[in-house]
Amino acid sequence: MTPEEQQRAKQGVFLAIGAYTMWGVAPIYFKALAEVSPLEILSHRVVWSFFLLAALLHFGRRWRNVRDVITSKKKLTYLITTAILVGANWLIFIWAVNADHMLDASLGYYINPLINVVLGMLFLGERLRKLQWFAVALAACGVLVQLFVFGSIPIVAMALAFSFGLYGLLRKKVSLEAQTGLFIETLVLLPASAIYLLWIADSPTSEFMHNSLNLNLLLIAAGIVTTLPLLCFTGAATRLKLSTLGFFQYIGPSLMFLLAVLVYGESFTLDKAITFTFIWGALVLFSFDGLRNNRQSKQALKSH
Repeated sequence: MTPEEQQRAKQGVFLAIGAYTMWGVAPIYFKALAEVSPLEILSHRVVWSFFLLAALLHFGRRWRNVRDVITSKKKLTYLITTAILVGANWLIFIWAVNADHMLDASLGYYINPLINVVLGMLFLGERLRKLQWFAVALAACGVLVQLFVFGSIPIVAMALAFSFGLYGLLRKKVSLEAQTGLFIETLVLLPASAIYLLWIADSPTSEFMHNSLNLNLLLIAAGIVTTLPLLCFTGAATRLKLSTLGFFQYIGPSLMFLLAVLVYGESFTLDKAITFTFIWGALVLFSFDGLRNNRQSKQALKSH
């Protein structure tokens, strides 16, 4: 590896840690907005992200990319679908954090890498290795134990995992850089968000002009909270191998888990403990398999 490549890889590591740490501590931000309804927070998130991304596209001179996507019926159809999926994911996450279901949100993002593997197999023709099969089976056992022994389904966790998994799958298929893609997704969600904020929302916090400066600044910051980690993630993805990037994705749900139990006092009940143990076991296997496969690929390349 050349010094330049090493430097890029080092930058990639810092950007990946930054992205996943920001995602992991995002609940602190949403808890600060607990007095605002989830739908209202989501609408602000869309509106302010739209303005921030528009500014970034303008200064980066990338409007041509947006025009190319809007004139492509196929790409636009994909992005309308991903907009709905990411909007649903954001809404469920905001609700989960403010309704004291942060442990469920954490579980959902732990399950997500395993869902990605299954979706890759079903829709992209990717084949699962034996240990990957075993990891997916362990995760399924964790969910089934909660269902049959305790009679509860981790609906929030599954909804977050599947919505984000399908979002990732469709974004992979449309093959578009993050900034342009996210801008068009927020553009799709913008009319509904603006209509909700201007005419439908009826709560003590929906009158923007009557809110405290502190609250309004927090609501405007939704654009930064949404966009900044995604830009760091994109920067990391262009500098690191996908397999390397994958090992950083557990930072987010781990921080969420610690916040839920240690800071916000959510109860770590027996059913959750058993499910988490199964999922953590699955992720250890999943990570071990990824490392081993990486090593074997390098050896195979050297022998050639």
